[in-house]
Amino acid sequence: MAPSTTTQRNVVFVDGIRTPFGKAGPKGMYAETRADDLVVKTIRELLRRNPQLDPARIDEVAIAATTQTGDQGLTIGRTAAILAGLPETVPGFAIDRMCAGAMTSVTTTASGIGFGQYDVVIAGGVEHMGHHPMGEGADPNPRFLADRLVDPSALVMGNTAENLHDRFPSITKDRTDAYAVASQNKYEAARKAGFIADTLVPVATRSAAGWGLATEDEPPRPGTTIEDLAKLKTPFRPAGRITAGNAAGLNDGATAALLAGEDTALELGLPIGMRMVGFAFQGVDPAVMGIGPVPATEKLLGRTGLKIEDIGLFEINEAFAVQVLAFLEHYGIADDDPRVNQWGGAIACGHPLASSGVRLMTQLSRQFAQRPDVRYGLTTMCIGLGMGGTVIWENPNFDGAK
Repeated sequence: MAPSTTTQRNVVFVDGIRTPFGKAGPKGMYAETRADDLVVKTIRELLRRNPQLDPARIDEVAIAATTQTGDQGLTIGRTAAILAGLPETVPGFAIDRMCAGAMTSVTTTASGIGFGQYDVVIAGGVEHMGHHPMGEGADPNPRFLADRLVDPSALVMGNTAENLHDRFPSITKDRTDAYAVASQNKYEAARKAGFIADTLVPVATRSAAGWGLATEDEPPRPGTTIEDLAKLKTPFRPAGRITAGNAAGLNDGATAALLAGEDTALELGLPIGMRMVGFAFQGVDPAVMGIGPVPATEKLLGRTGLKIEDIGLFEINEAFAVQVLAFLEHYGIADDDPRVNQWGGAIACGHPLASSGVRLMTQLSRQFAQRPDVRYGLTTMCIGLGMGGTVIWENPNFDGAK
Protein backbone atom coordinates (compact mmCIF):
# COMPACT_ATOMS: atom_id res chain seq x y z
CA MET A 1 0.00 0.00 0.00
CA ALA A 2 1.42 3.39 -0.95
CA PRO A 3 1.77 5.97 1.83
CA SER A 4 -0.60 8.90 1.89
CA THR A 5 0.87 12.02 0.33
CA THR A 6 0.98 15.52 1.71
CA THR A 7 0.16 18.72 -0.10
CA GLN A 8 1.68 22.12 0.40
CA ARG A 9 -0.38 24.51 2.49
CA ASN A 10 -0.19 28.09 3.65
CA VAL A 11 1.84 28.95 6.75
CA VAL A 12 0.63 31.81 8.93
CA PHE A 13 2.17 33.91 11.66
CA VAL A 14 -0.45 33.86 14.41
CA ASP A 15 1.14 35.96 17.12
CA GLY A 16 4.52 37.10 18.39
CA ILE A 17 5.84 38.42 21.67
CA ARG A 18 9.13 39.41 23.27
CA THR A 19 10.55 40.37 26.59
CA PRO A 20 11.73 43.92 27.03
CA PHE A 21 15.35 44.00 25.88
CA GLY A 22 18.01 44.76 28.49
CA LYS A 23 21.57 46.03 28.48
CA ALA A 24 24.08 43.22 28.84
CA GLY A 25 26.41 43.36 31.83
CA PRO A 26 26.38 43.43 35.62
CA LYS A 27 24.29 46.62 35.70
CA GLY A 28 21.71 45.43 33.17
CA MET A 29 18.19 44.64 34.32
CA TYR A 30 18.57 40.92 33.54
CA ALA A 31 22.01 40.50 35.17
CA GLU A 32 20.57 37.98 37.64
CA THR A 33 17.79 36.57 35.43
CA ARG A 34 18.28 33.27 33.59
CA ALA A 35 18.08 33.13 29.80
CA ASP A 36 15.75 30.13 29.83
CA ASP A 37 13.37 31.95 32.17
CA LEU A 38 13.15 34.76 29.60
CA VAL A 39 12.05 32.21 27.00
CA VAL A 40 9.52 30.72 29.39
CA LYS A 41 7.88 34.12 29.85
CA THR A 42 7.37 34.50 26.11
CA ILE A 43 5.91 30.99 25.70
CA ARG A 44 3.48 31.47 28.57
CA GLU A 45 2.41 34.86 27.24
CA LEU A 46 1.65 33.41 23.80
CA LEU A 47 -0.62 30.85 25.45
CA ARG A 48 -2.25 33.48 27.67
CA ARG A 49 -3.01 35.65 24.66
CA ASN A 50 -4.41 32.73 22.68
CA PRO A 51 -6.50 30.72 25.18
CA GLN A 52 -8.35 28.93 22.38
CA LEU A 53 -5.18 26.94 21.68
CA ASP A 54 -4.90 23.67 23.59
CA PRO A 55 -1.17 23.44 24.49
CA ALA A 56 -1.29 19.76 23.58
CA ARG A 57 -1.85 20.82 19.94
CA ILE A 58 1.65 22.35 19.78
CA ASP A 59 3.79 20.06 17.63
CA GLU A 60 7.22 21.61 18.20
CA VAL A 61 9.11 24.26 20.15
CA ALA A 62 12.18 25.59 18.30
CA ILE A 63 14.31 28.07 20.24
CA ALA A 64 17.54 29.58 18.95
CA ALA A 65 20.61 30.70 20.87
CA THR A 66 23.98 31.66 19.47
CA THR A 67 25.91 30.50 22.54
CA GLN A 68 24.37 27.17 23.52
CA THR A 69 25.82 26.65 26.96
CA GLY A 70 24.87 27.33 30.57
CA ASP A 71 21.36 28.74 30.86
CA GLN A 72 21.11 28.73 27.03
CA GLY A 73 22.16 25.09 26.68
CA LEU A 74 20.60 21.68 27.27
CA THR A 75 18.48 21.74 24.09
CA ILE A 76 16.75 24.94 25.14
CA GLY A 77 13.64 24.39 23.00
CA ARG A 78 12.80 21.25 24.96
CA THR A 79 13.82 22.54 28.38
CA ALA A 80 11.90 25.79 27.88
CA ALA A 81 8.81 23.81 26.86
CA ILE A 82 8.98 21.78 30.07
CA LEU A 83 9.67 24.84 32.22
CA ALA A 84 6.74 26.67 30.61
CA GLY A 85 4.40 23.88 31.64
CA LEU A 86 3.63 22.51 28.20
CA PRO A 87 2.53 18.87 28.13
CA GLU A 88 5.42 16.41 28.15
CA THR A 89 4.24 15.25 24.72
CA VAL A 90 5.41 18.56 23.18
CA PRO A 91 8.96 18.14 21.79
CA GLY A 92 11.54 20.86 21.28
CA PHE A 93 14.97 21.56 19.85
CA ALA A 94 17.67 24.24 19.64
CA ILE A 95 18.91 26.14 16.61
CA ASP A 96 21.96 28.29 15.89
CA ARG A 97 22.41 30.65 12.96
CA MET A 98 23.97 33.48 14.95
CA CYS A 99 21.89 36.67 14.55
CA ALA A 100 19.29 34.89 12.42
CA GLY A 101 18.58 32.17 14.97
CA ALA A 102 14.96 33.08 15.61
CA MET A 103 14.41 33.74 11.91
CA THR A 104 15.70 30.23 11.20
CA SER A 105 13.52 28.78 13.97
CA VAL A 106 10.56 30.27 12.10
CA THR A 107 11.59 29.20 8.60
CA THR A 108 12.56 25.68 9.68
CA THR A 109 9.32 24.96 11.51
CA ALA A 110 7.32 26.76 8.80
CA SER A 111 8.75 24.30 6.31
CA GLY A 112 7.37 21.48 8.44
CA ILE A 113 3.97 23.14 8.53
CA GLY A 114 3.99 23.70 4.79
CA PHE A 115 4.83 20.04 4.23
CA GLY A 116 1.99 18.97 6.51
CA GLN A 117 4.08 17.50 9.31
CA TYR A 118 3.28 20.19 11.91
CA ASP A 119 0.01 22.01 12.57
CA VAL A 120 1.04 24.48 15.30
CA VAL A 121 4.53 25.41 16.50
CA ILE A 122 6.31 27.89 18.75
CA ALA A 123 9.50 29.36 17.30
CA GLY A 124 11.79 31.97 18.78
CA GLY A 125 15.17 32.80 20.19
CA VAL A 126 17.08 34.09 23.17
CA GLU A 127 20.40 35.72 23.85
CA HIS A 128 21.72 36.68 27.26
CA MET A 129 24.87 38.48 26.18
CA GLY A 130 25.58 39.44 29.77
CA HIS A 131 25.91 35.78 30.72
CA HIS A 132 27.35 34.67 27.37
CA PRO A 133 29.40 37.25 25.43
CA MET A 134 29.55 36.69 21.67
CA GLY A 135 32.10 33.99 20.90
CA GLU A 136 32.31 32.70 24.47
CA GLY A 137 33.89 29.25 24.48
CA ALA A 138 34.32 29.22 20.70
CA ASP A 139 37.49 27.73 19.25
CA PRO A 140 37.76 28.85 15.61
CA ASN A 141 39.73 26.43 13.49
CA PRO A 142 43.20 27.93 12.86
CA ARG A 143 42.84 27.05 9.17
CA PHE A 144 40.39 29.93 8.79
CA LEU A 145 43.34 32.30 8.95
CA ALA A 146 46.26 30.00 8.18
CA ASP A 147 44.70 28.93 4.87
CA ARG A 148 43.30 32.41 4.27
CA LEU A 149 39.76 31.09 4.07
CA VAL A 150 38.50 34.35 5.55
CA ASP A 151 39.97 37.78 6.14
CA PRO A 152 41.02 38.26 9.80
CA SER A 153 38.43 41.02 10.12
CA ALA A 154 35.64 38.51 9.42
CA LEU A 155 35.65 37.30 13.02
CA VAL A 156 34.94 40.75 14.50
CA MET A 157 31.55 42.10 13.49
CA GLY A 158 32.52 45.75 14.01
CA ASN A 159 35.45 45.30 11.66
CA THR A 160 33.16 43.84 8.99
CA ALA A 161 30.98 46.94 9.29
CA GLU A 162 34.01 49.17 8.75
CA ASN A 163 34.81 47.05 5.68
CA LEU A 164 31.30 47.70 4.39
CA HIS A 165 31.91 51.42 4.66
CA ASP A 166 34.99 50.85 2.50
CA ARG A 167 32.86 49.10 -0.12
CA PHE A 168 30.29 51.91 -0.09
CA PRO A 169 32.24 55.18 0.20
CA SER A 170 29.03 57.11 -0.42
CA ILE A 171 27.76 55.86 2.98
CA THR A 172 29.50 58.34 5.24
CA LYS A 173 29.58 58.45 9.01
CA ASP A 174 27.32 61.49 8.86
CA ARG A 175 24.71 59.41 7.02
CA THR A 176 24.91 56.54 9.47
CA ASP A 177 24.69 58.87 12.45
CA ALA A 178 21.66 60.58 10.92
CA TYR A 179 20.05 57.18 10.36
CA ALA A 180 20.77 56.20 13.97
CA VAL A 181 19.15 59.38 15.31
CA ALA A 182 16.10 58.69 13.14
CA SER A 183 15.89 55.15 14.54
CA GLN A 184 15.86 56.52 18.09
CA ASN A 185 13.20 59.08 17.19
CA LYS A 186 10.94 56.58 15.40
CA TYR A 187 11.23 54.13 18.27
CA GLU A 188 10.31 56.81 20.81
CA ALA A 189 7.29 57.88 18.76
CA ALA A 190 6.12 54.26 18.50
CA ARG A 191 6.65 53.76 22.23
CA LYS A 192 4.60 56.83 23.08
CA ALA A 193 1.85 55.63 20.74
CA GLY A 194 1.66 52.33 22.64
CA PHE A 195 2.81 50.22 19.69
CA ILE A 196 5.89 48.81 21.43
CA ALA A 197 4.15 47.91 24.70
CA ASP A 198 1.74 45.66 22.80
CA THR A 199 4.67 43.49 21.72
CA LEU A 200 6.14 43.04 25.22
CA VAL A 201 5.55 40.71 28.15
CA PRO A 202 6.60 42.09 31.55
CA VAL A 203 9.38 40.14 33.27
CA ALA A 204 10.08 39.93 37.00
CA THR A 205 13.76 40.65 37.67
CA ARG A 206 16.04 40.15 40.64
CA SER A 207 19.18 42.02 41.66
CA ALA A 208 21.14 43.01 44.74
CA ALA A 209 18.68 45.86 45.14
CA GLY A 210 15.73 43.45 45.28
CA TRP A 211 12.93 42.48 42.92
CA GLY A 212 11.87 44.56 39.96
CA LEU A 213 9.61 44.42 36.91
CA ALA A 214 10.93 44.96 33.42
CA THR A 215 8.19 46.58 31.34
CA GLU A 216 10.19 48.63 28.81
CA ASP A 217 13.34 48.25 26.75
CA GLU A 218 16.48 49.41 28.53
CA PRO A 219 18.77 50.43 25.60
CA PRO A 220 16.89 53.34 23.92
CA ARG A 221 18.34 56.84 24.20
CA PRO A 222 15.54 59.27 23.33
CA GLY A 223 16.71 62.74 22.50
CA THR A 224 19.97 61.57 20.92
CA THR A 225 21.37 64.11 18.46
CA ILE A 226 23.84 63.93 15.59
CA GLU A 227 26.12 66.14 17.66
CA ASP A 228 26.04 63.58 20.48
CA LEU A 229 26.99 60.76 18.12
CA ALA A 230 29.80 62.74 16.52
CA LYS A 231 31.65 62.72 19.86
CA LEU A 232 31.72 58.93 20.27
CA LYS A 233 34.85 56.84 19.89
CA THR A 234 35.41 54.54 16.91
CA PRO A 235 36.69 51.39 18.64
CA PHE A 236 37.33 49.26 15.56
CA ARG A 237 39.60 51.69 13.68
CA PRO A 238 41.36 54.95 14.40
CA ALA A 239 39.18 57.62 12.79
CA GLY A 240 36.71 54.90 11.82
CA ARG A 241 33.00 55.21 11.25
CA ILE A 242 31.40 52.58 13.52
CA THR A 243 30.49 53.75 17.03
CA ALA A 244 28.28 52.61 19.87
CA GLY A 245 25.74 55.13 18.61
CA ASN A 246 25.26 53.88 15.03
CA ALA A 247 25.28 50.18 15.89
CA ALA A 248 23.16 47.90 18.04
CA GLY A 249 24.45 47.33 21.56
CA LEU A 250 25.10 44.20 23.59
CA ASN A 251 21.73 43.05 24.88
CA ASP A 252 19.69 40.42 26.68
CA GLY A 253 16.22 39.28 25.65
CA ALA A 254 13.94 36.60 24.21
CA THR A 255 11.24 36.31 21.57
CA ALA A 256 8.66 33.71 20.56
CA ALA A 257 6.08 33.35 17.82
CA LEU A 258 3.11 31.11 17.23
CA LEU A 259 2.93 29.69 13.70
CA ALA A 260 0.28 27.43 12.20
CA GLY A 261 -1.10 26.03 9.01
CA GLU A 262 -3.74 28.44 7.77
CA ASP A 263 -6.32 25.66 7.83
CA THR A 264 -5.46 24.84 11.44
CA ALA A 265 -5.61 28.50 12.46
CA LEU A 266 -9.10 28.76 10.98
CA GLU A 267 -10.14 25.50 12.65
CA LEU A 268 -8.96 26.65 16.09
CA GLY A 269 -10.06 30.27 15.75
CA LEU A 270 -6.53 31.61 15.96
CA PRO A 271 -5.83 35.08 14.56
CA ILE A 272 -3.87 35.32 11.32
CA GLY A 273 -1.33 38.10 11.57
CA MET A 274 0.37 37.43 8.24
CA ARG A 275 0.92 34.73 5.65
CA MET A 276 4.40 33.51 4.70
CA VAL A 277 5.22 33.98 1.01
CA GLY A 278 8.76 32.58 1.06
CA PHE A 279 12.22 32.80 2.57
CA ALA A 280 15.85 32.66 1.47
CA PHE A 281 19.29 32.56 3.03
CA GLN A 282 22.46 33.40 1.13
CA GLY A 283 26.16 33.35 1.92
CA VAL A 284 28.52 36.27 1.23
CA ASP A 285 32.14 37.18 1.92
CA PRO A 286 32.37 37.02 5.74
CA ALA A 287 34.50 40.17 5.74
CA VAL A 288 31.46 42.18 4.57
CA MET A 289 28.73 40.14 6.23
CA GLY A 290 26.50 43.22 6.43
CA ILE A 291 25.72 43.02 2.71
CA GLY A 292 24.02 39.64 3.25
CA PRO A 293 20.41 40.92 3.11
CA VAL A 294 20.90 42.09 -0.49
CA PRO A 295 21.63 38.71 -2.18
CA ALA A 296 19.19 36.93 0.13
CA THR A 297 16.46 39.34 -0.95
CA GLU A 298 17.48 39.06 -4.61
CA LYS A 299 17.22 35.27 -4.38
CA LEU A 300 13.80 35.45 -2.75
CA LEU A 301 12.40 38.02 -5.16
CA GLY A 302 13.51 35.76 -8.00
CA ARG A 303 11.77 32.77 -6.44
CA THR A 304 8.50 34.56 -5.73
CA GLY A 305 8.30 36.68 -8.88
CA LEU A 306 7.86 39.81 -6.78
CA LYS A 307 9.73 43.08 -7.29
CA ILE A 308 11.17 45.30 -4.60
CA GLU A 309 8.48 47.84 -5.58
CA ASP A 310 5.84 45.34 -4.40
CA ILE A 311 7.12 45.55 -0.82
CA GLY A 312 5.11 48.06 1.19
CA LEU A 313 6.82 47.65 4.58
CA PHE A 314 10.39 46.73 5.49
CA GLU A 315 11.67 45.50 8.84
CA ILE A 316 15.46 45.44 8.55
CA ASN A 317 17.56 44.46 11.54
CA GLU A 318 19.84 47.33 12.48
CA ALA A 319 23.00 45.50 13.51
CA PHE A 320 24.83 48.51 12.07
CA ALA A 321 23.42 51.55 10.33
CA VAL A 322 25.81 51.07 7.42
CA GLN A 323 24.36 47.63 6.75
CA VAL A 324 20.81 49.00 6.48
CA LEU A 325 21.94 51.84 4.25
CA ALA A 326 23.84 49.46 1.97
CA PHE A 327 20.58 47.55 1.45
CA LEU A 328 18.61 50.72 0.79
CA GLU A 329 21.25 52.10 -1.57
CA HIS A 330 21.28 48.88 -3.58
CA TYR A 331 17.54 49.19 -4.19
CA GLY A 332 17.48 52.97 -4.68
CA ILE A 333 15.45 53.49 -1.50
CA ALA A 334 15.91 56.76 0.40
CA ASP A 335 17.54 56.70 3.84
CA ASP A 336 14.34 58.12 5.34
CA ASP A 337 11.80 56.13 3.31
CA PRO A 338 8.69 55.83 5.53
CA ARG A 339 8.24 52.17 4.59
CA VAL A 340 11.46 51.23 6.41
CA ASN A 341 11.55 50.38 10.13
CA GLN A 342 8.51 52.46 10.98
CA TRP A 343 8.99 51.89 14.71
CA GLY A 344 12.75 52.32 14.76
CA GLY A 345 15.05 49.35 15.09
CA ALA A 346 17.83 47.58 16.93
CA ILE A 347 20.00 50.70 17.15
CA ALA A 348 17.35 51.96 19.56
CA CYS A 349 15.79 48.91 21.19
CA GLY A 350 18.68 46.44 21.07
CA HIS A 351 19.75 43.27 19.31
CA PRO A 352 20.00 40.19 21.53
CA LEU A 353 21.47 38.18 18.62
CA ALA A 354 19.43 35.00 18.12
CA SER A 355 16.16 36.58 19.29
CA SER A 356 15.89 39.49 16.86
CA GLY A 357 14.32 37.81 13.82
CA VAL A 358 11.00 37.30 15.60
CA ARG A 359 11.03 40.90 16.86
CA LEU A 360 11.04 42.03 13.22
CA MET A 361 8.17 39.67 12.39
CA THR A 362 6.09 40.63 15.41
CA GLN A 363 6.35 44.32 14.53
CA LEU A 364 5.57 43.71 10.86
CA SER A 365 2.48 41.69 11.79
CA ARG A 366 1.13 44.51 13.91
CA GLN A 367 1.94 47.08 11.25
CA PHE A 368 0.00 44.98 8.73
CA ALA A 369 -3.06 45.26 10.97
CA GLN A 370 -2.76 49.06 10.77
CA ARG A 371 -2.11 49.12 7.02
CA PRO A 372 -4.72 47.30 4.91
CA ASP A 373 -3.37 49.23 1.92
CA VAL A 374 -0.10 47.23 2.08
CA ARG A 375 -0.04 43.72 0.63
CA TYR A 376 3.57 42.56 1.11
CA GLY A 377 6.20 43.15 3.78
CA LEU A 378 9.75 41.97 4.21
CA THR A 379 11.89 41.03 7.22
CA THR A 380 15.63 40.78 6.61
CA MET A 381 18.90 40.68 8.51
CA CYS A 382 22.64 40.24 8.12
CA ILE A 383 24.21 37.22 9.79
CA GLY A 384 27.66 36.70 11.27
CA LEU A 385 30.26 34.77 9.26
CA GLY A 386 28.87 36.12 6.03
CA MET A 387 25.18 35.41 5.44
CA GLY A 388 21.88 37.14 4.94
CA GLY A 389 18.30 36.01 5.52
CA THR A 390 15.02 37.37 4.16
CA VAL A 391 11.37 36.41 4.64
CA ILE A 392 8.50 37.93 2.65
CA TRP A 393 5.03 38.04 4.20
CA GLU A 394 1.56 38.80 2.87
CA ASN A 395 -0.93 40.95 4.75
CA PRO A 396 -4.23 39.08 5.30
CA ASN A 397 -5.89 42.45 5.91
CA PHE A 398 -5.03 43.74 2.42
CA ASP A 399 -8.12 45.35 0.94
CA GLY A 400 -6.92 45.64 -2.63
CA ALA A 401 -6.67 49.42 -2.56
CA LYS A 402 -3.89 50.99 -4.57
